[in-house]
Amino acid sequence: MAEKIFVGRRKTSVARVILKSGNGKITVNNKEFEEFFPQLLSREDILLPFKLTETEGKYDVQVNVKGGGTTGQAQSVRLGIARALIDINPEFRLKLKADGLLTRDPRMVERKKYGQPKARKRFQFSKR
Repeated sequence: MAEKIFVGRRKTSVARVILKSGNGKITVNNKEFEEFFPQLLSREDILLPFKLTETEGKYDVQVNVKGGGTTGQAQSVRLGIARALIDINPEFRLKLKADGLLTRDPRMVERKKYGQPKARKRFQFSKR
């Protein structure tokens, strides 16, 4: 079977996910899953697609993630895993779609405008 790469994105983070049948080992950028994501919330976020589809411990995951912060990276990995699970079993689509795991979060950082110190903040206004 040919190796397929599934991409998940969030803000500026891009995760490339490879899913293989195995015993549940997750490797992120050649590091252990727990070592790369020390925050419990991020780890739970990544494991959510497996919990919903009841496939915990059935697949090995190899991830390469770049850009963004830890939360953005975790959510991009989650999207990549969800897309990979659908490719393996299309019946998972309804469960994952119901919890919003197949939707790419469109929110991005708003750009800074000229004449302002930040995107929405204004310089102090002086009437006189």
